[in-house]
Amino acid sequence: MPPTTAPDTRSARTLSASILELLLPYHRTTDRTDAPVTPEAFPHQLRRIAGFVRAGEPVTFTLPGFPCKSPHPDKVLGHLPDQAERLSLRFLDALCADIERIHPPGARVVLCSDGHVFGDLIGVPDAHIDAYADALRLLIAESALARLSVFDLRDVLGDLPYDAKRAQVHARYAPPLDDLRAEIRTDAAARALYRGITRFLVEDTAAFPGTRSALQRECRRRAYGVIQRSRAWGGLIAEHHRRAVRLSIHPQPVGGPKFGIRLLDAPDAWTTPWHAVALHRADGTWTLLPRARAARLGRLVLRDGRPSHFAQD
Repeated sequence: MPPTTAPDTRSARTLSASILELLLPYHRTTDRTDAPVTPEAFPHQLRRIAGFVRAGEPVTFTLPGFPCKSPHPDKVLGHLPDQAERLSLRFLDALCADIERIHPPGARVVLCSDGHVFGDLIGVPDAHIDAYADALRLLIAESALARLSVFDLRDVLGDLPYDAKRAQVHARYAPPLDDLRAEIRTDAAARALYRGITRFLVEDTAAFPGTRSALQRECRRRAYGVIQRSRAWGGLIAEHHRRAVRLSIHPQPVGGPKFGIRLLDAPDAWTTPWHAVALHRADGTWTLLPRARAARLGRLVLRDGRPSHFAQD
């Protein structure tokens, strides 16, 4: 869409606040407060949005995530996107459409698929990650979700072997391990993220030859690597999408540089579409649950011959 006439500074500030207000109902935060949050509590995001508004351009959001399906069969239906991703993509596209109603140039979300960044650390083959990302692109095209796009390591480093791609990204962008360890010891938010990722790694391990304590030690070690690679991917995204508003699927503090966003209803703030399946409740609403639990609550629904989700009658 061509740029529109740029509003003045005051109008741009007001419109930017209205755009951010559309995101607030889905804000996922680490802060424990019942007090209402206003757009003014997010100066970083307001400045970024205002840059697009003043230029009369679509607001661009980057969202790291949609890496691949969990390797644990008790959590997901397979290694390809299903109804959980389909609903999440529709939500993001609808959110962009809502923005378009008040800012005609609209908005777009770049899904920064990060599976290859740490596939070796989470036990998912690169071939499965490629298949997931390719199916995600196809799903976006078939569903005519034109406001969404996918960005992954293939867009940056082409046909290099994935181990070489990971090594390059890590060497250029990842924080030193000693610095990360020190941060996790002293920063509560970093420590919570580390513990959350460790828990996910333990839960995602379907078979481990050693003891439970050995598995936990191994996952704590790998969690540092996942955070290093995640930080590296964030640095690469910032370099390639310098003006974008950064979203996150993880809870974020109010006023931080990242805006945490909830894609679908779930009982746990850390549950994502790729770690769970969609359950269509009897009242017509959707939620995310581990596959084993959803199977106890509903019947399996197929779509195009493949498992899609569970439904309650």
